[in-house]
Parts: sequence; structure tokens; C-alpha cells
Amino acid sequence: MSQYPPSPPPPGGQPYPTGAQVPADGEERTMMMLAHLSAPISFLLSGAWLPFLGPLLVWLFYKDRSSAVRVAAAGAFNFNVSMTIASWAVWLSVILTLGIGFLWAIPIWIVLLVVQVWAHVKGAMMASRGEVYTYPFQIRILS
Repeated sequence: MSQYPPSPPPPGGQPYPTGAQVPADGEERTMMMLAHLSAPISFLLSGAWLPFLGPLLVWLFYKDRSSAVRVAAAGAFNFNVSMTIASWAVWLSVILTLGIGFLWAIPIWIVLLVVQVWAHVKGAMMASRGEVYTYPFQIRILS
């Protein structure tokens, strides 16, 4: 991030709307893309248990340097926490039914995986154009 002080926050303290152009230079766009793509990387490296770790690290390192990167990383983190909770709920239901529910759990996990991949790819593509992507199904923890 070449500019300091950080880029201005969204007007009124509200999150940027989806598709809004943000004042982001080349490095900020790269970090926004990394915020979106770090989740699938964390997903693969952790065996699907910690997909929120990558966006959390990007948020921790860039939250004070760029509001655009902060918004992208927070959205990716919040979305992945939601998807992780949903996945754990399915695991819990399989365990509580003593494995009987395993056959219906597989399609749910596939849907969760497809939604995650789609959302992160869309977010990264929008970040490459300097646009904000608002994730669906997110429990807002970071902002």
C-alpha cells in the first residue's frame, strides 16, 4: 500500500455495497484478491477445518493499512466462519444419528463446497477490478 494514511472508509461507516468501485491501487487489489483466495488455500492446507485462517491473517496484517483490504478480508473471514459452522453442524448431526445420516450429509457438504468455491472465485474476480464483493450467508464478526 503506497498511500498513507489508509484509504478512506466507506461513507457513513457502512460496508461498501457489492460491486462498488473502491479507491484501491494495484497492491491493494492484489491483497484484496489474496484475502478472497486465502480461504480456499487455508481450506486445502488444513484439511477443510480452518478455511477462515487465511482471511483472518490478511485482515490482521492489513486492517489498518487499507479499508478496501480490510472489508474484503473481513467478508471472507465472516463467510468462512458461517460455512464452517454449517459444516460442523452437519458433522454433529451425523455423529448424533450414529452415522445413519451420513448419506444425506454428503450432498450437503458438496453444496457447501460449491458455494464456497463460487463465492471466493467471484470475490477474487471482483477484487481484481477494484470492486467489493459482499458474501452471502455471513455471520458478521469482523468488519
